[in-house]
Amino acid sequence: MSDILYDQIPSLDLADFKSDDPERKARFVQDLGAAFNNIGFVAIKNHGLTDELTANLYNSVKEFFSTDTATKQKYEFPELHGQRGYVGKNKETAKGFKVADLKEFYHIGQPDPINGMPDNVFPDEFPDFKENTLTTYTTLENAGRMLLRAIALYLELPEDYFEDKVAHGDSILRAIHYFPLDPNLVPEGAVRAAAHGDINLITLLMGASAEGLEVLRRDGQWIPITALPDQIIVNVGDMLDRLTNHKLKSTIHRVVNPPREKMNSPRYSIPFFMHPRSDMDLTCLGSCISTEHPKIYEDMTAGAFLDERLRELGLKKN
Repeated sequence: MSDILYDQIPSLDLADFKSDDPERKARFVQDLGAAFNNIGFVAIKNHGLTDELTANLYNSVKEFFSTDTATKQKYEFPELHGQRGYVGKNKETAKGFKVADLKEFYHIGQPDPINGMPDNVFPDEFPDFKENTLTTYTTLENAGRMLLRAIALYLELPEDYFEDKVAHGDSILRAIHYFPLDPNLVPEGAVRAAAHGDINLITLLMGASAEGLEVLRRDGQWIPITALPDQIIVNVGDMLDRLTNHKLKSTIHRVVNPPREKMNSPRYSIPFFMHPRSDMDLTCLGSCISTEHPKIYEDMTAGAFLDERLRELGLKKN
């Protein structure tokens, strides 16, 4: 399986893992692990999101981003390092790149923050925004916990290995607006989201409003990724890659600019970044280290790794 070069990412049904049939559950575990060991991405259905919630969420997000700049900036707090509320245009630059991504976004964290976590920030002008984002947050967090149970079994760990590590974790729901572009004014080298790996354990991505997401296959070819209406895209993040000594692959991906004739169209995308608590130890699992696969990452906590990456992205300055 690990030698396959996928032209599209594998599709799986989370209902198989929840099934009372041990064979269906075991097959899901192996298929998920094989995909994450290969290309690092899968498409998942039966994830808990309804069509109604998805439509309501996108309506709220579009409503917020269509308002004037002054209103949006009321909810931007630099001292939170982009971890809650609004983050304006040209604020995030992918690791290794010098030109900022062509996007703006809004972050929602734990609904009930503990241990000094910042409170969420919600726009007073759009009351439905709070309800729709928090409901989506909880739904995707639950799906993420279920997927982490499957990952734990694939790694031959106790099924609940990740449970205490992600309970009250630093997970983020990010509503992204890739704003319309004037093809004559786009800075050289600027794209909607430059090639990058995600920071977290896993990312759960709702279907975007337009195409553009591409994944870098290990042979160097970029392949387009588009979810079906009933699917979400799930991928391995750098933290899970570190924990498993690159057994499960955090694959580089990007959002390319549309063709010139479509540049004046916006694109909306809503990923859920599943983070553990900051005290989780990301030291490589002993079972993932061998003579053939020597340890490649230094020991680090999730909090220290997140802090390092926020600085690399330009969201944290001091």
